[in-house]
Amino acid sequence: MSDHRYKILLVDDEPDILEFMEYNLKKENYTVFKAGNGRDAIRIAKTERPDLIILDIMMPEMDGIETCRTLREMPEFRKTMIAFLTARNEDYSQIAGFDVGADDYITKPIKPRVLISRIGALFRRYDPTGASSDAKAQVLTIGDLQIDREQYLIQKGGEKIELPRKEFELLALLASKPGKVFTREEILERVWGNDVIVGDRTIDVHVRKLREKLGEELIRTVKGIGYKFDF
Repeated sequence: MSDHRYKILLVDDEPDILEFMEYNLKKENYTVFKAGNGRDAIRIAKTERPDLIILDIMMPEMDGIETCRTLREMPEFRKTMIAFLTARNEDYSQIAGFDVGADDYITKPIKPRVLISRIGALFRRYDPTGASSDAKAQVLTIGDLQIDREQYLIQKGGEKIELPRKEFELLALLASKPGKVFTREEILERVWGNDVIVGDRTIDVHVRKLREKLGEELIRTVKGIGYKFDF
């Protein structure tokens, strides 16, 4: 049994799934809160400030995608870990989830050991300060680009740009060593963690979103290897 005191908010419109997850997480000493829809989830999150929110995608009133987007727009939840819980395994649903700032996916049907392992992996990467272990400097400045690791904020040419958590972490990694080619395997390990299963397409989606926001020229593709920050 773990000795942590992390708080987890579970959001699903199926009571049986909520009870199943609550039972297994409480056995691991997590503090658990529950909500049956997105609107209740936002209300509870504002009060309890969970460390991790697990959202079902398909819910009435406000689905998981909209709930995640709404939470990420609030400064207090920009660094909160958010994982989607879904029985849908199509690429488009995962891309939509990552686009609004998801950190991970947990697929139904859920096995207790897998649930605990995935959540443990997320918390091993959790840093409540928002600072990166790759660089101690709070603000990285390259030309007209500033990366504030503590505030999770970007400025380019004096204009503020807000990025979802994973886009920020990917940019911060690549920009930490301009010119260095980061392999896909290294990016997956450093940004998503060894215990989180995501595909190459996830990296491509995040790079595409960064290029749309920052310009095509900053991140270069090194064919067959990975990506580099080219300034």
